[in-house]
Amino acid sequence: MKRTIRTAALTVCALIAAVGLPAGVAQADTTTPRTDLRVLVVSDGGPATAAVEAELAGEGTPYTEVDLNSASRPTIDAAFLSDTVDSRPRAKFQAVVLPNDNPFATGSAEMAALAAYEQTYAIPQVDAYTYARPEVGLQYYVYGGYAGSLDGVTAGVTDAGRAGPFGYLDGSVPFENNDASVSESYGYLAVPVVGADFTTYVDAPVPGSSGRASLVGEYRHDGRRELVVGFVYNQYQEQFRLLARGIVDWMTDGIHLGASHSYLAVHVDDVFAADDRWNSTYNCTPGDVDCTDPGATESTIRMTSADVDYAKSWEESHDFTLDLAYNGVGSEDYKEEHGGSDPLTTSLVADKNDFRWINHTYSHEFLGCEQNTTVVPWVCATNADGSTKWVSQAEISGEISTNVAWGQAQGLPIDTGELITGEHSGFFVTPQQPVDNPNLGPAFTANGIQWAGSDNSRDPQQRQVGSALTVPRYPLNVYYNAGTKADEVDEYNYIYGSRAQGGSGICDDNPATTTCLASPLSTTTGYDDYIVPLESRQALGHVLSNDPRPHYVHQSNLTEDRLLYPVLNSVLSQYRALYADNAPVVNLRQKDIGAELQRRNAWKSALSAGTVTAYRIGDDVTVQAPSGTQVTATVPNGTTLGGTAYGSAYAGERSGWTASTGSALVLTLPSAAVAASGTAASAATVDTTSTAPRTTVPAGVTE
Repeated sequence: MKRTIRTAALTVCALIAAVGLPAGVAQADTTTPRTDLRVLVVSDGGPATAAVEAELAGEGTPYTEVDLNSASRPTIDAAFLSDTVDSRPRAKFQAVVLPNDNPFATGSAEMAALAAYEQTYAIPQVDAYTYARPEVGLQYYVYGGYAGSLDGVTAGVTDAGRAGPFGYLDGSVPFENNDASVSESYGYLAVPVVGADFTTYVDAPVPGSSGRASLVGEYRHDGRRELVVGFVYNQYQEQFRLLARGIVDWMTDGIHLGASHSYLAVHVDDVFAADDRWNSTYNCTPGDVDCTDPGATESTIRMTSADVDYAKSWEESHDFTLDLAYNGVGSEDYKEEHGGSDPLTTSLVADKNDFRWINHTYSHEFLGCEQNTTVVPWVCATNADGSTKWVSQAEISGEISTNVAWGQAQGLPIDTGELITGEHSGFFVTPQQPVDNPNLGPAFTANGIQWAGSDNSRDPQQRQVGSALTVPRYPLNVYYNAGTKADEVDEYNYIYGSRAQGGSGICDDNPATTTCLASPLSTTTGYDDYIVPLESRQALGHVLSNDPRPHYVHQSNLTEDRLLYPVLNSVLSQYRALYADNAPVVNLRQKDIGAELQRRNAWKSALSAGTVTAYRIGDDVTVQAPSGTQVTATVPNGTTLGGTAYGSAYAGERSGWTASTGSALVLTLPSAAVAASGTAASAATVDTTSTAPRTTVPAGVTE
């Protein structure tokens, strides 16, 4: 990592020339500069800048990347960074992200241009991952600090961090330690240089010491502000996910396009129906099309009234609502076999308003091609001419409409525009059915379906099918054919175990599969000790990633050993221990998730097409977008649009979607936010004197 250069003190005239301001601006022109709401990311191809880019993209915050490894990249100079629009000086970027504090060669004109730009327009700089040394306001780590692995360390947000950009966190920032044999995170703990204007936002205990030192902090010097991040990370690690929102808020002063929330929704499929049970002797599920051994006796799993009471009580105690995807035929079949009575239906209907309900089709019929199950695996049946036999539009419509009618007869509060087909059937499934059933879209349109659940593992992007937009759902690795921990673990061992250990061999053939087992799990303890932590960590990762997609399980997981609850308990308890009360989990129903994905996709397209213009001048933020475009922004509390409060409160800020009419949307910032974010520095008052004296590099320390 190269040593930081010091920007030479600039005369007033030289500074004006460096940033491209019209002559006389510092002395006579008091016009407030315009700052475009766009971030400049200078990337070296490393994981840290890639992670910041991923966060910006996920929030919907526009950025421009300059790849230092590209021979065709633009030169970063005054003209690249700023210009004049309508006689007003313009800063083209509201923040700068660098791989470290100075990724350029010693004496670089590009670094000098960046420093001058930041000074003149009060532009913050994020050092995505940098070495602890006096040039960033920190002592070398050998002076009371630490360098090395941070695996398993619990860092903490300081009082300054909670009062500042990380106020949405409760305090703890745990670093992952998923594999004791692998170093997952490396970093530097360091104490500020005496006299440096350095504020620590995140710190951690120094090993072998009673002290704590900085991991993330703000360094003010030479008329500039830097966020100094002292550990390396990638976009998937929990420690970055926890801090990502705050990093963006810091660099934008909490004023930027895009938004971030924490979402969790859980769909429970097959309600009222019964699910087939895993058979540990035959390593398959009798009743499933691929389980053909005549000795495999079918057994089923179905909820009881006691399970309904438990689910209702659990929801109340955890302030969370489950979405129940129902199949009406399950109730009717049970009644037919039990003298017309079904206690489960009685209980669920009595408590119907405690849950959200989704049409899962009446009988869970496979709605794609007609399946030929005389071979394993099954294949699509064909006509005499070799063409695929498809389930008809009339059959699909019947499955949808009959279930709607059944649900309405029970008084279930359903939304008829929502649907999840059985097994996500009708949509393509490889290798047997590489395209959607051509009758699926017309059936959706005929029945007014607007939001159709799909399997995120094979169909992750929202797309249009007839009148419906898909809502990709994450499968939890809690199996539909398991009601007990022993069955769940036995099937898990089979799927992810080696052939030598009696497993399926999937991992032998695909050694990169991350869930492969070195040895079988205990059927007694394996679920709680291994599967629950793994599944809850993966689900929590989605929650922390501003991802609204729902997760799905099955009604079999709410009965017997009630496998779902330990996973959800873990996810919710971890989240609520990490986040402040001002950033609650957002629990949306399917249509609202679909609408959120739809708005995001349209917003992303508008940004990519360059049809959105956004900038700040003083206390006004102006956004221009094509008519009908849903515009999203994050702003401080107290911000107004047309005289009323903008958006809704979340994580100590306000954010929301606003439909553009084609005219400019003008958000008015509160005066306190304007004062806190600072204004462009006057060229005549820039202080280029360092507050952090140089220190000789200690022996054995490399930069």
